[in-house]
Amino acid sequence: MTVVDASPISSPVPQAEASAEPPARKFVLTLSCVERAGIVQAVTTFLFERGFNIEEHQQFDDGLRRTLHLRTAFSGPAEYSPERLEEEFRSIADRFEMKFNFYDETKQRILVMVSKFGHCLNDLIFRWRGGSLGGDLVLVVSNHETHRAMAEAAGLPFVHIPVTPETKADAEKMLLDLVEEHNIDLVVLARYMQVLSDDLSRALEGRAINIHHSFLPGFKGARPYHQAYDRGVKLVGATAHYVTADLDEGPIIEQEVIRVDHSYGPTALSTVGQDAEALALARAVRWHCQHRVLLDETSTVVFR
Repeated sequence: MTVVDASPISSPVPQAEASAEPPARKFVLTLSCVERAGIVQAVTTFLFERGFNIEEHQQFDDGLRRTLHLRTAFSGPAEYSPERLEEEFRSIADRFEMKFNFYDETKQRILVMVSKFGHCLNDLIFRWRGGSLGGDLVLVVSNHETHRAMAEAAGLPFVHIPVTPETKADAEKMLLDLVEEHNIDLVVLARYMQVLSDDLSRALEGRAINIHHSFLPGFKGARPYHQAYDRGVKLVGATAHYVTADLDEGPIIEQEVIRVDHSYGPTALSTVGQDAEALALARAVRWHCQHRVLLDETSTVVFR
């Protein structure tokens, strides 16, 4: 007996031709200006007319200073670049006297500075390797050799720049040369225990973040956790802020506090404090890299 397969013969179905359209590009616009009617409409109209889709929009109207701060994330035509957007937006910015920037998805390139305490560096490396830092670690610079192995184990170049009163100027010039050579967008002082000169602080203004071992204002100077123990503190904190020429007075990006009690000695306080430092610094770095931090005179607006 002959068995005939009666199932229908499937003919190949032509696949839809792959779209020749390039994938949409993602951008972020940040701006600050004096509060006036029509600003948001001008921004949304500008984006709509160019075929962009708004994916996230946040704004803050500061009633005391009568200013508006805005962050808009959007996507659309791939032929646009931040430079082209800035050029075409210029007339609107001039009309409203805006300070503004356009950014694309290019990740911020980060140089980390560290001394002998490695907990913040270790945390940044962990988050970077896990993809949650928001930027790319590129280089580690230190005035000690202590953490060379940690950096190199993560595949990061490690540069040792000793600092003495006599070599401080040369050391800072070497740092600026590295910033330029590696196209660094952000310098992170991850418990780097050297005071930057006024000139270097100004050169890195708005692109250098420091972590302070206190909930500012707090215990300044040496042995902060011993000072905290002597005063019987009930909260241990840390403050991430932008570097300025005024020591530890830069605009604050993030603060973290952890409750403690009388049973915590200096060592326990230090351990808890290091947790707070790592967490506050990581948040500040991530928000900066995502263009969520807008400088507002001596303070910041942070769109989380």
